[in-house]
Amino acid sequence: MADVVDRLAAVPGREGRLTHLERLPARPARHAPWPEWADQTVVAAYAARGVLEPWQHQVVAADAAHAGQHVVLATGTASGKSLAYQLPALTAALTTRRSRGQRGATTLYLAPTKALAQDQLTGLAGLRVDVRVTTHDGDSGRDQREWARDHAEYVLTNPDMLHHSLLPGHERWRDFLSQLRYVVVDECHHYRGVFGAHVAQVLRRLRRICAAYGARPTFVLASATVAEPEIAATRLTGLDVLAVTGDCSPRGEVAVALWQPALTQFTGENGAPLRRAASSEAADLLADLVTDDVRTLAFIRSRRGAEQVAMTAAALVAEVDPSLPERIAAYRGGYLPEERRELECALRSGELTGLAATNALELGIDVSGLDAVLMAGFPGTRAAFWQQVGRAGRSGGDALGVLVARDDPLDTFLVTHPEALLGQPVEATVFDPTNPYVLGPHLCAAAAEIPLTESELSLFGPTARDVADQLTRAGLLRRRTRGWFWTDRRRASDLADIRSAGGPPVALVEAETGRVIGTVDSGSAHSTAHAGAVYVHRGETWLVESLDLHEHVAVIGRADPPYSTTARETTDISIVAEHDHRRWGDCRLSVGQVEVTHQVVSYLLRRQPSGEVIGEEPLDLPERSLRTTGVWWTVPEHALDEAGFATVDLPGAAHAAEHCAIGLLPLFATCDRWDIGGVSTAVHPDTGQLTVFVYDGHPGGAGFAERGFSAAREWLDATRETIAACECFDGCPSCVQSPKCGNQNNPLDKAGAIRLLDVLLAD
Repeated sequence: MADVVDRLAAVPGREGRLTHLERLPARPARHAPWPEWADQTVVAAYAARGVLEPWQHQVVAADAAHAGQHVVLATGTASGKSLAYQLPALTAALTTRRSRGQRGATTLYLAPTKALAQDQLTGLAGLRVDVRVTTHDGDSGRDQREWARDHAEYVLTNPDMLHHSLLPGHERWRDFLSQLRYVVVDECHHYRGVFGAHVAQVLRRLRRICAAYGARPTFVLASATVAEPEIAATRLTGLDVLAVTGDCSPRGEVAVALWQPALTQFTGENGAPLRRAASSEAADLLADLVTDDVRTLAFIRSRRGAEQVAMTAAALVAEVDPSLPERIAAYRGGYLPEERRELECALRSGELTGLAATNALELGIDVSGLDAVLMAGFPGTRAAFWQQVGRAGRSGGDALGVLVARDDPLDTFLVTHPEALLGQPVEATVFDPTNPYVLGPHLCAAAAEIPLTESELSLFGPTARDVADQLTRAGLLRRRTRGWFWTDRRRASDLADIRSAGGPPVALVEAETGRVIGTVDSGSAHSTAHAGAVYVHRGETWLVESLDLHEHVAVIGRADPPYSTTARETTDISIVAEHDHRRWGDCRLSVGQVEVTHQVVSYLLRRQPSGEVIGEEPLDLPERSLRTTGVWWTVPEHALDEAGFATVDLPGAAHAAEHCAIGLLPLFATCDRWDIGGVSTAVHPDTGQLTVFVYDGHPGGAGFAERGFSAAREWLDATRETIAACECFDGCPSCVQSPKCGNQNNPLDKAGAIRLLDVLLAD
């Protein structure tokens, strides 16, 4: 694979784009005998699949789970974690049946995505063990759901269905839940931020319902990239969890390449130099790899980008061989279920050589035979980076991972400081189950399922009693002698939006036929489905004609504009309460609660593929408010005067420092740049001083701002270094410009930002 990288880098015109190549050595396997308690039909089924002897870590984790010990298996991608929980689960189902046709011990498997559950179903079906396995998700029909409830022994679902369907209807699932032996939480590192806090409370509700039916299931968690696995798993489940971390599986050599696109002749906002788009670079690399018959998965950050990369790569390979374009496709959320299943099968079978996908395929989908992974931009966390790299080489062969940097401060920092990416452990999983915006709705849901008693409140955390009292005063719960009751006519589970999508998805409906083309999250509809927005679906370009937020419908029509669109929004912020602070000389660093007001006010038209801005159109959309957690720092006027800031553009300096700080925070907290926001001002009305805010983009906060507060010195040092090291003169997307900026990246003062951070960090 290192030779493949050399060939890619040797193409004329690509000089200097490969910034670093890391070669991770191969690793031999260490085996262990099958446990004596394992059912022999299950062992024989694995042997028929070629697993003659398990790896040592699989046996250690399976033994612990069989003994009733809650366990988290944190070993590398393609290390066979599925066997570790399937072996005890299938054995339990087979050995507890007392008569033919009777249901044995049951297992509930939870995956973050439907695609991963479908992949697990395919694997279990291939074992041909006589255990009743099925999925229970949004793609399941009514008959399938009823069969799962009444007959299944191994149910594959997701936290959404557990929250909205299974737990509210627990009485109909009584037989399944009363025999629940194992709960599997796969890819548990995915449960971070507000989503992680919601899932933590859903699992506590599940434990409570199971206890009511006399079951005490063993929890088995799995992840290839979770840091501090026992801490993360304990926070997620509320249980003491044993961590198994020694990876005994074999691995081929892995080549990891860091790649930075070249500067172009184009300029962006305010004349800033632009690098070639990471998606355009990834399309070229994907075409080269497909032409060389290297089976490649390209991870693209956006739905629109995945479609564009697939189309561009297909057009490029058509110039070499007219049969190759049909071997390239796109995969993303928003496709219909049958479209997703078709693409997954084609990738497994080898019909597809190249696939451009969003992170819907990041998780542990077992696609044997992939050779290479391209990443058009850093995926947000080191955990996600290694998860995506791990998609290649799943058959034990050598693998290639290529990170193509976006024109972005974090990406630029990482490809020029490889030790910050490759030499560091993955980030700790950050989430707060006690967030009252999360806890309150789940207490309501729990009370609707079975009235809450005083003794049960501790299950939901130390703040549960206070939140229950607040809900009682608000009239959402009613206190009686036997506990707290839900008396509202609404479905209590509807109060908790566990993925923070902001409401029901918005359907994209074709104007001429009324056909549903796809969906977008309600929370992103203002910015992606507004009137005039360009939308790409399976290679076809559409133009949004109208958006009705009350009906959750956007009407779209076919079009082929030569541009893409990017929404612009304005943001105001006020301080509600300061929770903690530190003094840095004359400056002050704080963390606390803030109120943020957003409004999408216009959208930019960008020429494709250059990204050059060619126009702006106004929009009239309502304001949205958010109460969340923020971290902010202030610099008093006299400190600025002493540092000679009289002639410096203070708003521009603060604005530039804010943008780069937002871009670098994901290096220190398990967040994505789009999970956080920021505001800066030369004089904020609540502080009377120059103030820069960075805040969580979720109600109540997700733990990211607190992480920024605790790692502030390292975070802001990296921010200052990134700005100073950038080769541009006045500021560019690689240092201080932001694609999210509501002020069109104006004003920005790169030199002033460096001086301002010097004042802040001096003490």
